[in-house]
Amino acid sequence: MLTKRIIPCLDIKDGRTVKGVNFENIRDAGDPIELGALYAQQGADELVFLDITATNERRKTLSELVRQIARHVNIPFTVGGGISSVGDVSVLLQNGADKISVNTSAFKRPELVDELAREFGSQCVVLAIDTRFEDGDWYVYLNGGRVKTDVKCYDWAKEAVSRGAGEILLTSMNNDGTKQGFALDITGKLSQNLNVPVIASGGAGTMDHFMDVFENAQADAALAASIFHYKEIEIPELKTYLYQKGVNIRF
Repeated sequence: MLTKRIIPCLDIKDGRTVKGVNFENIRDAGDPIELGALYAQQGADELVFLDITATNERRKTLSELVRQIARHVNIPFTVGGGISSVGDVSVLLQNGADKISVNTSAFKRPELVDELAREFGSQCVVLAIDTRFEDGDWYVYLNGGRVKTDVKCYDWAKEAVSRGAGEILLTSMNNDGTKQGFALDITGKLSQNLNVPVIASGGAGTMDHFMDVFENAQADAALAASIFHYKEIEIPELKTYLYQKGVNIRF
């Protein structure tokens, strides 16, 4: 059985780690290189680095910063933000990223997923989806949660996997920043119906929330930001707690 993964997320804006509540009122949460190194040391299984300014302000991901983080981090490392071509991905992988994450650009041109999977392998391609529950279903949002689409989250995830996405990073906008728990229903639907790992994101507030998303929604990994950045939950104690509850976790 594969171990469940704990993944701190570094949302980066202008070279600093930030964390907002429901994608708004962003506040500073520290130096990404320091944080990345700290999390690796504490036993995080992977890191995710999302340049949240990139898509909206049409900037390419800060490959220099990626290179710096990679130098200080010895765990697998996913990078996203403004990636829209094979060329973009080459640069990031050369600078030390293990995987890349695509979101808006893949939705707007789904062939991008095929191209990246063909060039670099599915294991390298993470499809990030920002989704919101409204009008009775979960819909895809683009551009950092600013643009609504009429496409259902499950339908897009299924298409992307058929095109070669090797993993889904699923963020519930309803839950994000609330600390009220992950979106178990949509996470479970994806985990149970797609043959690739699903990373749950948005809503972590307590250790039990991680337990719930692993046990009840069968997520393969759980991602969080603010609770780690502000040391409300520390990774070693979280992993100890999950292990004691019978979750298959790596120490």
